[in-house]
Amino acid sequence: MQVQTKYLSPLAVGLAPYVPGEQPTDRRYIKLNTNESPYPPAPGVLAAIQRQVPGLALYPDPDARALCRSLAALHGLAADQVYAGNGSDEVLAFAFAAFFAGKTLLAPDLTYSFYPIFAKFYGVDYRQIPVAADFSIDPQGLCAGHAVILANPNAPTSLALPLANIRHLARHCHDPGRVLLVDEAYGPFGGESAIPLIVDFDNLLVVRTFSKAHGLAGLRLGYALGQPALIDGLRRIRDCVNSYPVDSLAQAAAQAAAEDTDYLADTVRKVLATRTRFAGALAALGFTVLPSATNFVFARHPAHSGEALQAALRRRGVLVRRFPGTRTEDWLRISIGSDADMDEVLAMLNALIRP
Repeated sequence: MQVQTKYLSPLAVGLAPYVPGEQPTDRRYIKLNTNESPYPPAPGVLAAIQRQVPGLALYPDPDARALCRSLAALHGLAADQVYAGNGSDEVLAFAFAAFFAGKTLLAPDLTYSFYPIFAKFYGVDYRQIPVAADFSIDPQGLCAGHAVILANPNAPTSLALPLANIRHLARHCHDPGRVLLVDEAYGPFGGESAIPLIVDFDNLLVVRTFSKAHGLAGLRLGYALGQPALIDGLRRIRDCVNSYPVDSLAQAAAQAAAEDTDYLADTVRKVLATRTRFAGALAALGFTVLPSATNFVFARHPAHSGEALQAALRRRGVLVRRFPGTRTEDWLRISIGSDADMDEVLAMLNALIRP
């Protein structure tokens, strides 16, 4: 459909909006295209939401203080080192405005595709550092005296950098007064979290989400962790946009989910077990599968194009994600669903690969 630009501002005309994974409703699909959890949220979430219903006539706490206290305790930080927002995408958007607008920002050239869109929106000089042929990130290439944003583990590749590399980047960014933002949307599923480094680096901001491991993608809750000056920067932007970004239901639900650490650990354990089994089965079918530190796998088959496999799976009721570009067009990003879902997908792939 042609975009009508008659009434749009020059800013709006010049944007190329982010395209999320499709959410079709025309039939039942095995949805493995947006890295959602195959498991429901923690048992206490529904009761927490219900307790908030009588107070819905009132505005929510703009600082989500009860939730931030719980998250601070969980991560060994103080409450003024936590910021809660309406999904991690909003938190990232505010971070771009607070720390990167009008500046130069470095990022791997194969990473979360929302970053360059935020950069365009906020007037960021966004420079991409090529990843290696095996999709690994060379942290030394990001050491150029500028601010850095890094998804770790990375999407869509599923690879993670060791904590020593993150420490090196934080130190390198610190001296010229630049922020290092580490996006840990997939942190619970593998890799080493940068959160312990916050005590040593006042330029480090770590962003996390409740959409993946906690099974709350439909509720929209993300948060940032960092020293108070960075958190105050996010609040400064928030209060120029919307002082009440996190509704009271989301605050209560996220707090209940965060505090049920046993349920989270069990959910992650099940996802990792399924991931290991599924990746092994893909390899047995001849796929190349990158070592995943996320709740998805990134895989390709040497004898079948990614486009053909994606289309064939969709016809059979399975959604997976594929990314344009010569390096990635034959790779499929497949979210880890339930054991039953993954068995069904494997049966389909087996029929396609070995007809």
